[in-house]
Amino acid sequence: MAIDLKNHIRQIPDFPKPGINFFDISTLIAHPLAWREAVERLAAAVKPWAPDIVAGIDARGFIVASPVAVALGTGLMMVRKKGKLPGQVSRASYGLEYGTDEVEIQHDAVKPGQRVVILDDLLATGGTTMAAAKLVRQHGGTVAGTGCLIELAFLKGRAKLDMPFATLVSYDSE
Repeated sequence: MAIDLKNHIRQIPDFPKPGINFFDISTLIAHPLAWREAVERLAAAVKPWAPDIVAGIDARGFIVASPVAVALGTGLMMVRKKGKLPGQVSRASYGLEYGTDEVEIQHDAVKPGQRVVILDDLLATGGTTMAAAKLVRQHGGTVAGTGCLIELAFLKGRAKLDMPFATLVSYDSE
């Protein structure tokens, strides 16, 4: 019988600021059976997109993307917050449900023609994912798809995506 992953995701009201309901994956990744099932489900969902490399978005996206890349036998690239990567980088800005930020990739992170699957822990407004996709495309990569553990469907981020999308759980209201 499949594990109900929602039972392993804790909600924390008013974090990181009042009015935001934070969906915390700490409890999911701490549970070995639920975490293994989540990784296996996400890897199975994105495998048909035939990625050459998996991109994880800073910071919880690293936690999600790393085991999925191992399961798929691909490499892993990091999409980091501004100022965290050494060497030459490209940068894209995006809006959050509670502000704005920027992400970067190293110039040699994506090779022209590579198929990239972008993974994160959560899809909210879609801004972070689209910023990552912009960077992949600027460097000649193809965004084969994107996925996450949690979709906040009420924020309608999926509507902003221009690539295939997979999620394991969805919340329709705050």
